[in-house]
Amino acid sequence: MGMSESPGANMSASATQAREKHLKTEGMAPRILIVDDHEIVREGIRTLLRRVRPEWEICGEAKNGKEAVDAAAALTPDLLILDVTMPVMSGLEAASRIARLGLSSRVLIFTMHETKSLILEVRAAGAHGYVVKSQAARDLIVAIDRILAGGTFFGPDPEPQGPSQQPARN
Repeated sequence: MGMSESPGANMSASATQAREKHLKTEGMAPRILIVDDHEIVREGIRTLLRRVRPEWEICGEAKNGKEAVDAAAALTPDLLILDVTMPVMSGLEAASRIARLGLSSRVLIFTMHETKSLILEVRAAGAHGYVVKSQAARDLIVAIDRILAGGTFFGPDPEPQGPSQQPARN
């Protein structure tokens, strides 16, 4: 396994391809598990998803990392939205354990913390994306769409620079 590969990357790639094919051929709605220790945050995510993507199924909720691992194994959601800082087990530890289970589930970290070192930890844990809670209105649905399509999301794409915005060359 290379330095840039996440744990279980080979299994995840084939599992992800199978999941994507299954969703497309069966016309099934993506199944999402919401994990945060604050009920109001879970409710906010649920409300946003139901309003913007009513076809997506919220298959369950959990309030800590251990519950997330157990629910992921039992429910095999297409996507988990995981908070980082939770009691019992952190979201990063849960993401790492879920990656080792070899499920086709993909993981999006949803956190109030915004540091470059955390993004590296998120990647190392095997998660497929990272959204800062303060940017949820702008980034959450975009991130979920990308991750469900087999991609990743570690922040919005930088705005392309037009000719007038590029630095002048002397």
